[in-house]
Amino acid sequence: MKDIKSMNLDELKEVCTQMGEKPFHAKQLYGWIHQKLAPSYQEMTTLSKGFRQKLEEAYPYRPLEIVEVQTSKLDGTQKYLFELADGNVIESVLMRYHHGNSVCISSQVGCRMGCRFCASTIGGLVRSLTAGEMLDQIYQISRHTGERVSNVVVMGTGEPLDNYENLVRFIRLLSSPEGLNISQRNITVSTCGIVPNMRRLAKEHLQITLALSLHAPNDEKRKALMPIAYKYTMDEVLEACRYYFQETGRRLTFEYSLVGGENDSQEDVDQLAGRIRGLNCHINLIPVNPIKERNYVRSGKKVIENFKNKLEKYGINVTIRREMGADIDGACGQLRKSYIDKTDREMSDCRSDQVCAHAAQTVRT
Repeated sequence: MKDIKSMNLDELKEVCTQMGEKPFHAKQLYGWIHQKLAPSYQEMTTLSKGFRQKLEEAYPYRPLEIVEVQTSKLDGTQKYLFELADGNVIESVLMRYHHGNSVCISSQVGCRMGCRFCASTIGGLVRSLTAGEMLDQIYQISRHTGERVSNVVVMGTGEPLDNYENLVRFIRLLSSPEGLNISQRNITVSTCGIVPNMRRLAKEHLQITLALSLHAPNDEKRKALMPIAYKYTMDEVLEACRYYFQETGRRLTFEYSLVGGENDSQEDVDQLAGRIRGLNCHINLIPVNPIKERNYVRSGKKVIENFKNKLEKYGINVTIRREMGADIDGACGQLRKSYIDKTDREMSDCRSDQVCAHAAQTVRT
C-alpha cells in the first residue's frame, strides 16, 4: 500500500520498523496526518528530517488540490472540486447546520451504476478512491474553512459499496480516537442496493447509518430509474435491510427522489407504504435536481407535501430533505461534469486553432 493516509496505526508501526525508526514514531505520524491534518511531511516537525525524507521517497504525500469552490449566497453551502494526484477530479459539499458542519464526500471517480436522474454516472466509472482520498476531502475542507466537521455523508459521486474495502477502512480511520474521532453514529453511507455487500457490511457491526436509495415503490418503476434493480429485486434489497437492522440495531434511511410523473402518484405512496411497513426506518423525500442530460422534472411542491402526509398517515417517519445550495451546481456530479465539459471544449478549441494555424502556414509556403 503506497497511500500512507490509508494506513492504520499498526501498518504505520510496520513502516517505521522497516525504515529503522522506533515504533512509537508511528503514533506521532498518525497524529500529524489525521489530527493536525498536516499538508506535507515538512510540517511534521516532531519527526527527524531524515525520517521525513525517507517517508517522502517511499510514500509521496500529495494532498488533494482545490480546483474550484462554489459558495451559495442563499445558505453558505460550499461545493468543492478537487484534483487528485493522477489528474482526475472529484467533488464534495460542505453544509452548515445549527447542529454542526456536515460534509458529503465522493467514494469514486465517476460511477457505473447508471441511475437515470444522476449526473455522476454520465461518463461511467473511472476508478475507485482510496480510503486516504476519501478522508482528504474532509481534511482539506477543514483546513480551508478552519471549521470542524462533525457529520459525514458518503453520498457524493460513486457507489460506496462498489468500493467496499476502501469504504470500511475509511470509516474505521475517520472514527479512530487517534484521528478526527468522528462518531460512527454521525456517519451515513448511501447505497443503491448491492445486496451481498449490504449483508457483508452488516457483519462489520459498525454503528453508521445505512441509507438505501429506493426511489420507487415496485420493481418495474425502480428498473426504469435504476439499472441495479435488474440484478436485485426490491424483495431482496428490503430483506437485506431487515438483516442489517437485525445485526446492527441501527435504523435505516430510505432515500426517495421524487420525479414528476414517474414515482409520485397516490398509488405510488400506497405501494411504498405496503412494502416497507414493519421496518424500523425513516424516509427522506428528495425533490430531484434536474440535469440537462435527462428529461426528468421535479415533483410539484403540493405533490411532495401530499406524498409526505400520506406516508405519515401510514405511521411512517418521513421528512422532506432541506434543499441546500440551490443556486450552485447542486445535483450530485454536476460540478465535476461542468468542469470536464469545459476542459474538453477548451482542448477542442485549442486543437482547432492549431489546425487552422497549420493550414495558414501551409498556404503561405
